[in-house]
Amino acid sequence: MNPSVAVIDIGSNSIKILVAARTPDGGVQSLKYRTIDARISAGISQSTPRLSEDGMTRGLDAIHALLADAAPFTPAVTVLVATSAVRDASNGLEFRERVRAATGQTIRILPGDEEANLIGRGLTCDPALAALRDFYVFDLGGGSLECLAFRDRQVKQAVSLQLGCVRLTEKFVPDPSAPFTAELSQRIAAHCDAEFARSGFAFNLPPGSTAVGTGGTVTTVRAILASQRGVPLAATPPDVIASTLRTQLREIGALPLAARQQVPGLPPARADVFPTALATLIAVADRGRFTSFRHSLFNLRYGLAAEALSAM
Repeated sequence: MNPSVAVIDIGSNSIKILVAARTPDGGVQSLKYRTIDARISAGISQSTPRLSEDGMTRGLDAIHALLADAAPFTPAVTVLVATSAVRDASNGLEFRERVRAATGQTIRILPGDEEANLIGRGLTCDPALAALRDFYVFDLGGGSLECLAFRDRQVKQAVSLQLGCVRLTEKFVPDPSAPFTAELSQRIAAHCDAEFARSGFAFNLPPGSTAVGTGGTVTTVRAILASQRGVPLAATPPDVIASTLRTQLREIGALPLAARQQVPGLPPARADVFPTALATLIAVADRGRFTSFRHSLFNLRYGLAAEALSAM
């Protein structure tokens, strides 16, 4: 078997592992994939974000579990990276030191622009997207939204915006256990528009260019559709229609949290932030005039795996 690498992505909402190896044609093959909803980012919207003691404990427990998942593959290289929650936290370096002391692994804290570019590298590993030349990528996480524009499969724009679903839920939703209102959607949409305007990110690719969506929200939208249709997620269309996002926001957002947590396909740990995430993706679709997002699972972890494999 070809040598493998393990990548652990310490995100704001979840912590994930990818164990991967190089395919004969130079691609990246997934050997193991797992996600743990750890929510280390509680408090991320504060003026001085700080990781809580509970959040750091959940994070460290998740990292231990994922390193154990990787062990049977004896990866040649193990990479730990952290994104918005850790890089923005005033005690992010303290968390990194705790992880190093407990596991012997050093976390690489990614700046926003590097995170966006690595997501772009991961997307180019997706064989289902090989025919795309000019396209956008939007990766929505708990702390940030990474936005990229590709021309002829080269990154021409890459920005990281503080529009993650945990961050915006804390900022705009006073009671996440209550139904999500139209007024909240409007406030989030206005905030997203203002952030895009400030960022200078230009929606200037040729009309009809594909918008690719990555991250847990788009996966969850498809998982809910799969549950409704009684089929595996892979049997649902990869193009997530904007009207589907609106329907799910209208129907699921109208539910109190306890009922949302019972929706098949929606992980209970994500139910509090899911309406905000939908509202954010709808705001992106409206601003870019996208009718759909092409879903891809090839994101940051694949970019880091490709980077590590190419260095071997």
